[in-house]
Amino acid sequence: MRLSINLRAVALAILSVFLLAGAASAADVRVMISGGLTAAYKALVPEFERTTGHKVLTAYGPSMGTTTNAIPVRLERGEPADVLIMVGYALDDLVKKGKATADSKVDLVKSPIAVAVKSGTPKPDISTPDALKRALLAVKTIAYSDSASGVYVSTEMFGKLGITDEMKDKARKIPATPVGEIVARGDAEIGFQQMSELKPVEGIDIVGPLPDELQKITIFSAGIASASKEPDAGKALIKFLASPAARAEIVKSGLDPIPAGATN
Repeated sequence: MRLSINLRAVALAILSVFLLAGAASAADVRVMISGGLTAAYKALVPEFERTTGHKVLTAYGPSMGTTTNAIPVRLERGEPADVLIMVGYALDDLVKKGKATADSKVDLVKSPIAVAVKSGTPKPDISTPDALKRALLAVKTIAYSDSASGVYVSTEMFGKLGITDEMKDKARKIPATPVGEIVARGDAEIGFQQMSELKPVEGIDIVGPLPDELQKITIFSAGIASASKEPDAGKALIKFLASPAARAEIVKSGLDPIPAGATN
């Protein structure tokens, strides 16, 4: 036990040196983050703050859309940000618009879409595309998010299953609110969202990921906002989230870490 504690202390000391390199003094790091990485992020931020002395100030919102807390909307109205953590292609759009710096982008994780039902209700068979199709046709209410997973489910997956028309009156987009909460309240019999966004929600059972033939993996990335006042501290946070020290929490939250330097 003592050896384990000593090894942990050494590891944390090394991590501290690793993170503090290039950071001259403590800073307030302002982060805008979407739901996919939130659970792991909340668990990891206290360790980052402890080892660096930086303070992390966080604003939450979807990677896309027009709701008041959506990251593009926040930036458009001039809210301050140093680090943006969001769907990779949505971050690319912000780079094109001059809201984020291109050379700062780091792909952090891969995230699968999963299916959830209210706790205690029967779990439908979703093991194959045909089984999922039968399950969707059998229920009266379906919910999907207003971010990357929902865009895919509504514009591509329903079409692949040949049930676009049947879904028009029973499937609805949920803006800003976690889909799991809608399912937990009983307002939808089946919900689709990123696995990592469903796992923290109480009152639901996760049936499983979409079948491989229908799965759409979303990459979540981080980058520095063009108007950042603390880019060095922001880069230290991104480096920490991409480091081996963050891996366990990321995997626990239902995400697949992308090794540093990997090409996607």
